[in-house]
Amino acid sequence: MTIFIILIAHWYLSLFFQTFFLHRYASHNLYKMSPTCEKVFFILSFIFQGSSFLHPAAYAVMHRRHHAYSDTERDPHSPIVVTNIFDFNKKTWLEYSELVKQFMNDEIGVKNVPRWPKFEKVTESFPLRLLFVLFYIGIYWFFAPSLWYFLLIPLHIFMGPIHGFIVNWFGHLVGYRNFKDREDNSQNTLPVDFLMMGELYQNNHHQAPNQGNFAHRWFEMDLGYLIAFLLQKLHIIQFKHQK
Repeated sequence: MTIFIILIAHWYLSLFFQTFFLHRYASHNLYKMSPTCEKVFFILSFIFQGSSFLHPAAYAVMHRRHHAYSDTERDPHSPIVVTNIFDFNKKTWLEYSELVKQFMNDEIGVKNVPRWPKFEKVTESFPLRLLFVLFYIGIYWFFAPSLWYFLLIPLHIFMGPIHGFIVNWFGHLVGYRNFKDREDNSQNTLPVDFLMMGELYQNNHHQAPNQGNFAHRWFEMDLGYLIAFLLQKLHIIQFKHQK
């Protein structure tokens, strides 16, 4: 039972910082925060994403391309264009890796993306990512009741990309559409998105990418937005646009 609690906690903590910091803040600039607060979220995102930490600026640029070219050949990840799961993930990884390389070599200049070059050099260190992997193994060695549970360790190691795959694959392949006239194939995969904290309301989000709340209908619930709204009440962030 302890192992499953650890897995669920890691799933949602990693997911929160991906949706809150990388997606809603870095990619869409949905709210403002102080430079100090931004650095705090840099660090927390790195801690909870661990070995699968995603470079915020590279993530932001790739996601903006996803919106600009959704479900076309220029989309970094469209299950409509690339229907093989392995090729889908390969294409995403290659584009992301190239963007990381460009940012690390100062070959790309993009406005309105969070940057912390000195910290980014640390987070892109392979030995440090390996330390996270060894940390996950250590946790399972201590808490797992049998070696069979070690099969869950890859979920921890690749958690960030796994979250991205779920959203970008199923979010454009399975579900219902509140906005049926959209040219892309974005879907709302779950009526109540308990799994991805609002990220699976892709049809809603593509219709109104600058809206903080991804939920549109009475039964939909965007947990990511609700937490962000609480952070605004605590004066940690300030939304630029409100529903």
